[in-house]
Amino acid sequence: MVLEREIKLRFDSADEARAKILALGATPLHGRRLQEDALLDTEDEALRRQRSTLRVRSEGGKSLLTFKGPPLPGLIKLREEHETIVADGAVLLTILESLG
Repeated sequence: MVLEREIKLRFDSADEARAKILALGATPLHGRRLQEDALLDTEDEALRRQRSTLRVRSEGGKSLLTFKGPPLPGLIKLREEHETIVADGAVLLTILESLG
């Protein structure tokens, strides 16, 4: 099982966040990039109600299908995550929307 660990930090601006993270000695692995996310759910919002997410993300000609399970109890946000590369995100969205 793959687990995603996530924390959220509050900053007044993106510039402040970037400066503080770099001051700690972090090195950026990727430059800024545009991501397009489509979040999907059933008509009755079953995923939202169980605090899960189904997402199709497109970025730089690559598309990913991601399922995130509900957060597990704990001090940090920890949840099961499954992700796979898909050949065509737009086609996958059409298929999933057709399924409801």
